[in-house]
Amino acid sequence: MPSARPLLVRSAVRTLVTAAAVACVATTSACHSGRHHGHHAAPASAAALPDHATVTEALRAIVAESNGGFGLPMWATLVDRDGVVRVVAMSGDDRGDQWPGSRVISAQKANTANAFSLPGLALATANLYTAVQPGQSLFGLQESNPVDTKAAYAGDAADFGTAHDPLVGRRIGGVNVFGGGLALYDAAGQLVGGLGLSGDSSVADHVIAWKLRDALGLDHVPAGVSPTGDDNMVIDIAAGASTSGWGHPATTVEATAIVNALPTTHPIGG
Repeated sequence: MPSARPLLVRSAVRTLVTAAAVACVATTSACHSGRHHGHHAAPASAAALPDHATVTEALRAIVAESNGGFGLPMWATLVDRDGVVRVVAMSGDDRGDQWPGSRVISAQKANTANAFSLPGLALATANLYTAVQPGQSLFGLQESNPVDTKAAYAGDAADFGTAHDPLVGRRIGGVNVFGGGLALYDAAGQLVGGLGLSGDSSVADHVIAWKLRDALGLDHVPAGVSPTGDDNMVIDIAAGASTSGWGHPATTVEATAIVNALPTTHPIGG
């Protein structure tokens, strides 16, 4: 039975998400971040995405929980359905509290989950791991859609992870094929973008992403390739082969148990 804490976090955050969406509709400039600076205007569906303060609050609460990793500070990035970055947040107090390289990785993961999910089928970055290995059906996918390095490393580093992160309003690109990226679906089942988490082990990244998506109320996933019919990580690699063809490597016994329990502790659309 789900604990009271996830339910409380989810309720509080969804209230903030609703308020942010209303504000975005009411204020054109909020929905078209950086438009006058040559950044990309947001699609209408971007109104469903939460703001920086909402994501940061939820992220910090979730990172404080047991997630099967090292308990390290995290980066979180949200992109809209066009692949444009809308939020970059961090759980630490300063950009140097997280692995600096994980900022761009979180954006890659968000881009990947959005780019390879559809209105009727969600694919997590973790679901792609086996398929992109040599000899498998999607080998080479990770070399497609390269990161826009000008966007990735532009701007003042002092703004990284803040509401003014230089990535916001830019299309980052990139493909990442280990745990931490999930597609975002609103309450109507509309695919509105992607979420990427990075900063811990790949399995913990997935766990934190799953919990954060749940807290934000953007987890109305239509279908997926996992045994539970969603986009959960599938940990079924033995002797170098995945039984399902969608497998991801394990890290620890504890992390595997947390992953397998996610559809119960944090159910889709719950």
